[in-house]
Amino acid sequence: MLVDERRQKIINIAEKSGFVTLQDLMTGVGASESTVRRDLEFLDSIGQLRRTRGGAAYVGESLTGFDERRGWASEEKCAVAQAAADLIQPGEAVLLDGGTTTLEVARRLVGKHLLVVTNSLPVANVLVNQARVELLLLGGYLYPKTGVALGPHAVAGLQDIHVRRLVMSVGGITRDGLFNSNTLLVETERRMMEAAEEVVVVSDSSKLGHSALARLCGLDEVDCLVIDSGMSPEWRSVVEEAGIKLVIAGDKVTGSNESGVSGS
Repeated sequence: MLVDERRQKIINIAEKSGFVTLQDLMTGVGASESTVRRDLEFLDSIGQLRRTRGGAAYVGESLTGFDERRGWASEEKCAVAQAAADLIQPGEAVLLDGGTTTLEVARRLVGKHLLVVTNSLPVANVLVNQARVELLLLGGYLYPKTGVALGPHAVAGLQDIHVRRLVMSVGGITRDGLFNSNTLLVETERRMMEAAEEVVVVSDSSKLGHSALARLCGLDEVDCLVIDSGMSPEWRSVVEEAGIKLVIAGDKVTGSNESGVSGS
């Protein structure tokens, strides 16, 4: 079994049970104790697992419940995350929403000097031991599977927060605006948008033209959209006509605030 294949299998086993013993992992992947320990050390360092006495706990952003919304290759997600991370400059205060794409953005902020505010336990776990990152974790009702804090307590925690940028993901984008999967999430994200000077949405092109349960805001409230290269010319025109700065991963910034910043 290849190293990456074995490590992914370890993640899958841990995700399924929440906590898994070292012995169970050795049996599950057919590897020695020393090999599994090295894998756990690596997975702990990238924020997918947390090593514990006698095993490991899954702390990554669970993909369960996100299957209908991901539908795209991991390399595309990574490209979008890198393009978004490149927009964030050292010394900034940034607010990171929960989500599988924003989790990838967090991983690419490691090493930068930043103040990061987040309502996501997986995001916090990635950044908690980074000496150059000041981290503020918002509290609230923890949404099952994703580990994202929502609701009145999360909203109250944002009351006195002001950041340079918000990086957030959405469940769908139509000409009528942005949508997400539940009303608690939308309520929290609206307050996040109020706390930020610039709203950066990270998305994959499959979400264009699709809505979700709750409407978040109109397109005019988005400052920047970071997306993969699968965006159609029609949607590119819609976004640019709305005055949104557009970053296509691997391309350049376009739109009303064109700056020539690389999206790769």
